[in-house]
Amino acid sequence: MRVGILTRNPEAWCSTQLRKAFAKLGVEVDCFWFTDLVSRISFDPIVEKRGKVDLSRHLDALLVRPIGRGSLDEVLYRVDTLHRLSEAGLYIVNPPRAIERCVDKYYALSILNSTGIPVPKTVVTEDPEAALEAFVELGEDVILKPIFGSRGMGITRISDYEVARRIFNLLHYHHFVLYLQEYIPHGKSDIRAFVIGDKVVAAMCRKARSWKTNVSQGAKPVAITLSSEQTELALKAADTLGCSVAGVDILESKNGRYITEINSQPGFRGLQSVSQVNVAEEIAKYIINKVKM
Repeated sequence: MRVGILTRNPEAWCSTQLRKAFAKLGVEVDCFWFTDLVSRISFDPIVEKRGKVDLSRHLDALLVRPIGRGSLDEVLYRVDTLHRLSEAGLYIVNPPRAIERCVDKYYALSILNSTGIPVPKTVVTEDPEAALEAFVELGEDVILKPIFGSRGMGITRISDYEVARRIFNLLHYHHFVLYLQEYIPHGKSDIRAFVIGDKVVAAMCRKARSWKTNVSQGAKPVAITLSSEQTELALKAADTLGCSVAGVDILESKNGRYITEINSQPGFRGLQSVSQVNVAEEIAKYIINKVKM
């Protein structure tokens, strides 16, 4: 069996753990990035890796690590390439459709909300005046996020009207969409549930010194065991977006429990540092079993 790992850096921590896990289980691993690929229409192979390798025949499965930053052209091409490989019969984790949904915060939350999963009140607009109205409507304490992005980068909390006006106008000038979310007091912590298939294999509470709870932003991971209600919510959220592997972020507040984000290509270094479960091995076992089925 041969599994591909789409990664910009095969030596990155998560990619290294995954390579070791597959090797331990007797699976050959081939690491490459989108710049190593050439796609064709009307003649074969439909997607070729550098070295004249037909990916749809060369691999039994493909694991996608972060899609990566890029221009609109690059991101569209990357997702389109995954769709073509999937349509050709290659098993991909996560499915391209799930990646498409999760990478777009607005689209992901709208889908979750439509199925009754609790999410924060959110307003998205290109109009800075409408954004100011939403700022007031959301209690003049909001989280401003990029629609695309991860690891807490580019996220800002705004609780001053004039500051909001300046930021909204500046972002509008540079053609950014304004994505505003109500600030929910959460005791400077949240929960990351790591879903693989129909199980939460590990979970952590991320304790921070500020409202940002990303481990990459300095939050401290603490291992926890989820309640049955938290587990059910995490599984439902991942399944709703079509994810086989997902990091589900849960916010606990005095007014209830919310899903704030689903990461379809989650890192797990922080989680692994406090978990007894070998996360990379669990991912590898899941993919191997799926291929065999």
